Amino acid sequence: MTKKGIGVWIFSTLTVIAAAHLIDAANALLFNKPITLLQLYPLTKEKLEAITPPIYFLISATATFILWGITCAIAFQNPVEAFLNKVLSDAKKQSMVESQLLEQKSELLDAMNETVEMNNEILSHVKDVIYNIRAEVKEIQLSRKAWKRLRLSSAT
Repeated sequence: MTKKGIGVWIFSTLTVIAAAHLIDAANALLFNKPITLLQLYPLTKEKLEAITPPIYFLISATATFILWGITCAIAFQNPVEAFLNKVLSDAKKQSMVESQLLEQKSELLDAMNETVEMNNEILSHVKDVIYNIRAEVKEIQLSRKAWKRLRLSSAT
């Protein structure tokens, strides 16, 4: 938070200075007054005196708007929004991990389901075989009883 405060303070100060130059340039351009603020910079005074009022106006207007934009970008950077974006990003990552885990578990469940279906088919086949065997056993028992009757009736 302190870096943000220092950044806002620095860029807002530079914006105010650029706005002061913009007002000076507008005075020079619209009212044909002399450029006064550029005389405050002694080291580059000769070069700065060569600047015409329209160019001075354009440069100071551009600098003012750029610095104001930077100040606003820093000032309106919301820490709550950044926190929420981080939470949402983490939630997406967690969701992807859970999705992969669920997919792996799904593959395991599919394999188990196939095994159960195969066992069900085998059990059904075994039931059919047992039913057939019981039917044949009953048939043999009936034949045996008939055979015993025949033996008993032929013996008498």
